[in-house]
Amino acid sequence: MSGLPDLAGKVAIVTGGASGIGKGIAVQLIAEGAQVIIADIQRDAMEATAEEIGAVGIQVDVSNPASVDALAREALDRYGAVHVVCNNAGIGPLAPVADLTLDDWRWMIGVNLWGVIHGVHTFLPILKQNREGGHIVNTASMAGLVAGPRLGAYAAAKYGVVGLTEVLAAELASDNSRVGVSVLCPGTVHTNIGHSSRNRPAGLPDAGFKDIDIELEDNPMYRWIYPEEAGAVVVRAIKRGDLYALTHPDWYPRVAKRHEAIAEAFRQQAAEAGLGGG
Repeated sequence: MSGLPDLAGKVAIVTGGASGIGKGIAVQLIAEGAQVIIADIQRDAMEATAEEIGAVGIQVDVSNPASVDALAREALDRYGAVHVVCNNAGIGPLAPVADLTLDDWRWMIGVNLWGVIHGVHTFLPILKQNREGGHIVNTASMAGLVAGPRLGAYAAAKYGVVGLTEVLAAELASDNSRVGVSVLCPGTVHTNIGHSSRNRPAGLPDAGFKDIDIELEDNPMYRWIYPEEAGAVVVRAIKRGDLYALTHPDWYPRVAKRHEAIAEAFRQQAAEAGLGGG
């Protein structure tokens, strides 16, 4: 997998960069000497964060491909190149599958999956043109590896992001491309994602989703980290060319339990088909 070991002077775009993990990624990229554009749907927060951390702010709606194309044009007009793209913008309200409305599905998939697709579609050709190489980071979630109740729509999008990234990584490797790709699967991080409905489109009003207050530090089930820690994981993945960027390696037993259940289903079916249990 191709990596970018030296980020000094490189141009990086981080969607959802006004707060949370996106801001943490941007801060760490700036610390590496990168020139960073934070792109976000919330103009006021984006402008405040850009001034605070020394980035350039550009408003974007990642669910709109024309808006992502405009982001790319503005970045190229300003810097002449783009080297790193972090498709990080996301939303996180929850509801049981039975309570989800079609507007809920459209909003969730539009941001969390189509947002990544739009970013890859627009920026992959641009990164491939760089003689210095490039890197894409797609933000998924631990819920893209194993999911629980009320995460149906969220997990559908995040599993899609994981699958897209794995396929893209294989294709880039087979082409001996100078472009690499990573999928970020964060656990519990202090962010504003628990208040996502503030940005829900007026055109998708039928809501079964409920925002959640994810500031649950007192819950012993979870280990919470700060956005800059997640950003450091992303920077390491970009520099080393890691496919999987994980913030909570201590959560692996949850993923292993799912993997073992799948393996057991294969063993059972193999035995029933007379193919042996191995």
